[in-house]
Amino acid sequence: MSLRGPHLLAQGPTRGYREAMTFNDNARVGGNTARRRGAGVAVAGGGIAGIGAIAVLLLSLFTGGDFSGLIPALPDAGGGGESEIASCETGQDANSNDECRLAAASLAIDQYWAEQVDGYRQPQLIIVDGQTQSQCGVASNRTGPFYCPPEEAVYIDPTFFALLRQQFDASAGPLAQLYVLAHEYGHHVQNITGIMDRYPDNGTGPDSNGVRTELQADCFAGAWVGQMTEQTDEAGVPFLQTPTRQQVADAVNAAESVGDDHIQQESGGLVNPESWTHGSSDQRERWFEIGYQNGVSSCDTFGTPGGSL
Repeated sequence: MSLRGPHLLAQGPTRGYREAMTFNDNARVGGNTARRRGAGVAVAGGGIAGIGAIAVLLLSLFTGGDFSGLIPALPDAGGGGESEIASCETGQDANSNDECRLAAASLAIDQYWAEQVDGYRQPQLIIVDGQTQSQCGVASNRTGPFYCPPEEAVYIDPTFFALLRQQFDASAGPLAQLYVLAHEYGHHVQNITGIMDRYPDNGTGPDSNGVRTELQADCFAGAWVGQMTEQTDEAGVPFLQTPTRQQVADAVNAAESVGDDHIQQESGGLVNPESWTHGSSDQRERWFEIGYQNGVSSCDTFGTPGGSL
């Protein structure tokens, strides 16, 4: 399938899109190692309202930054306990439950990277229920998804998806959710393969290592999406269905929505490339597309001249 972002983004959701399946119903997804951790405090729709709130949620959801000072405070959820993801055995379960969808997707993403990286080891996947502590700070439904290198762990709170999808009709459909997860797994690959060590944080700016790191994670996510139907359960049943045109458009839209320039415009400020940490909307969309069309070998953002990023 040919991906042309601007044309896809220009089209509205197809009928029944929000109910579209992503996983094959009969795929077996039990045995995933995702853990649920926290104390059950979730973002409530009644506590947040208006365009400002959705902008804050989008910032948190995809950038991993803590913008909690911009939205009403939540009760202290504490560290919380840890448990398995309940009722998550089949693709049908994954299609009907955000937590299970993320846990099930981890099986496919791990399988993909095990084929791409010698000695690959899977990260921990922590499904955050309200709030929990990590070595990289508090993980909550206000900080958004992030990867914590010391723990080799991905933290993600699916209540963001429900709030954005149900109340604001934002880009948080099934494949957009998996793009977010795959992006964080891309950071794990960068960590275990030494990319993060070779290209440490050197400040902000359009040519910074931080921007290149984020764009490469977008490209890695696109590469997995391009081959997401090739991973199978123990019986050989593909975990995932071929994504629809609109699902791919939703994932591309998610990448575009969190470009540094778009965020700066939405916040009412001037576009200042020297403050960028993640790249522009066009860059994030383009690098997702590069990976989607050409695979992992095309994702060398660090070898790409600054003017070509």
